[in-house]
Amino acid sequence: MRPVGARWPWALLVLLPLAAVAAALVSQHRFDMLPCPWCVLQRLIFVAIALVALPGLLVRHSLVRRVSAFETLTLTLAGLAAALWQHFVAAASSSCNLTLADRINTAIGLDALWPEVFAAYATCADAAVKLLDLPYEAWSGALFVVLGGLAVLALRQAMNTPMRAGR
Repeated sequence: MRPVGARWPWALLVLLPLAAVAAALVSQHRFDMLPCPWCVLQRLIFVAIALVALPGLLVRHSLVRRVSAFETLTLTLAGLAAALWQHFVAAASSSCNLTLADRINTAIGLDALWPEVFAAYATCADAAVKLLDLPYEAWSGALFVVLGGLAVLALRQAMNTPMRAGR
């Protein structure tokens, strides 16, 4: 059994979502797989997961880890919802303009600030691409499930640690 202060779930919660964004950027810039608004929203959620999990990795205080794990879990559920919506609804529509994903992306403004990463260049129907016979959003959804499991594990660890700085 791992010690309560084990950091490996936290490291994975930071590294895996960043690796997913890196893979998406390679797909976009090397293989011309242009993202739709729902793809971009999932990228944003992956980055948010890494940022929210980072304090759990760096700070060993139980309260910090509890909050970080809970926020991470919440974001994984939002990411899974976005992946499912993209798969079952958005991929069948010819336009993603003015959808929730498009509005969120525009409101945050990262599409203008960092278009190479956060600008949507394709419609949802055009962005329906498969990797190893599974749509990209299925891979994304599976990773959100894995990250959710890691967040639950991290939360359980934090809940089993007294409310003081751990060692």
